[in-house]
Amino acid sequence: MNNDDLLRRSLAAVWHPCTQMKQHAGDGALPLTPIARGEGPWLIDCDGRRYLDAISSWWVNLFGHCHPAINAALREQLETLEHVLLAGFTHAPAVELAERLSALTGGALGHCFFASDGASATEIALKMSFHSWQNRGRTEKREFVCVAGGYHGETVGALGVTDVAIFRDAYAPLIRAAHVVPSPDARLARDGESAIDVARRAAARLEALLAEKHAQIAALIVEPLVQCAAGMAMHDPEYLRLVRALCDRYEVHLICDEIAVGCGRSGTFFAHEQAGIRPDFLCLSKGISGGYLPLSVVLTTDRVYEAFWDDATTRGFLHSHSYTGNPLACRAALATLDLFSSEDTLVRNRTLAAQLGAALAPLAAQPQVRHLRQRGMIAAFDVVDAAGQALVGFSRAFHAAALKRGLLLRPIGNTVYVMPPYVIGADECALLGAGIADALAETLRGTAA
Repeated sequence: MNNDDLLRRSLAAVWHPCTQMKQHAGDGALPLTPIARGEGPWLIDCDGRRYLDAISSWWVNLFGHCHPAINAALREQLETLEHVLLAGFTHAPAVELAERLSALTGGALGHCFFASDGASATEIALKMSFHSWQNRGRTEKREFVCVAGGYHGETVGALGVTDVAIFRDAYAPLIRAAHVVPSPDARLARDGESAIDVARRAAARLEALLAEKHAQIAALIVEPLVQCAAGMAMHDPEYLRLVRALCDRYEVHLICDEIAVGCGRSGTFFAHEQAGIRPDFLCLSKGISGGYLPLSVVLTTDRVYEAFWDDATTRGFLHSHSYTGNPLACRAALATLDLFSSEDTLVRNRTLAAQLGAALAPLAAQPQVRHLRQRGMIAAFDVVDAAGQALVGFSRAFHAAALKRGLLLRPIGNTVYVMPPYVIGADECALLGAGIADALAETLRGTAA
């Protein structure tokens, strides 16, 4: 198959996600990018052209494409057990994965519920929180709190705690809205304020809400350290410390959505570790399977689990997916965890993050670049026009300019970010920094014209 055939057939048959399909068709359209195979941090089209996957294929790929160790584990699992229902049955990959994830929390989160994707994990955590309060006789606790700019998925329940208008507003009549509290985004600092000051100010607003409404509130959901879909909005760990204390004081569950920021992205395996806390619910997906297969998990405490322990079926957690705990997906996740141990990934990533930061540092001198920031293996900056305003059409134009330079980058509005696989090296970091600078210069020339 060649590039042209693949593009033609895809446009005729595939409805692509998060896409206005008309933008990929007709004169002047930005064509789809055909991919035939992957190799480490690279994606390769049918003609052999290579693209550096600087966003880990929507934040899922941790150790590069077609990693030999993960491939080998999946081949072995494929010859052993491809799938079995997890209701009334069990299997070694699911058991071992649940045990190992719990151990990574120091046993604080000892019960693992499997699902297929991030939005499903959000739905599970929300339902589990609500239902556990119901089982404990706290029937008034049926409301949720989310953070301004937060994103937790696009199913109807997840949209209820998502505060990104482009995803939420079209479905507003279907959604049961949550309370929205201010973001601790460090970019919101007023004159003389630090990131910690912003965190404390945001936590004070949460405290005011909980003081008034805690009797009705089941849980608060937050993306620890980085609100990704909000434009990689980063905050100080102080916010998480204050939030944990407030949730304890007012008897509200804390849900940490680490779907995007977990698995080492923030510099620690779990982002919430940097605040020295544990949540009541931890949602993981994306990188947990190394970017190989759909998988998500929700980890929770003994106390939550015990609220469902009863003779009555109706008091159990009656939620399921047909592929819950799929052995292949769990085996991919186990192979991914093995790589963290065998390659000392978190230590190695400190050097890699420094190389990435150094490659991007010259961008800070650009007058239209604002808030160059980094948290572990996530780096971002915002782009404005000469008057300090957002640039119309920036995201698509920059994406196209980056593709011409062999870089896969998809800005969020006027925020350019990188979240590369952990297998890039110094040469790829340098290539990425230079390519971003060139693509930015071309895009700014075009928007100015």
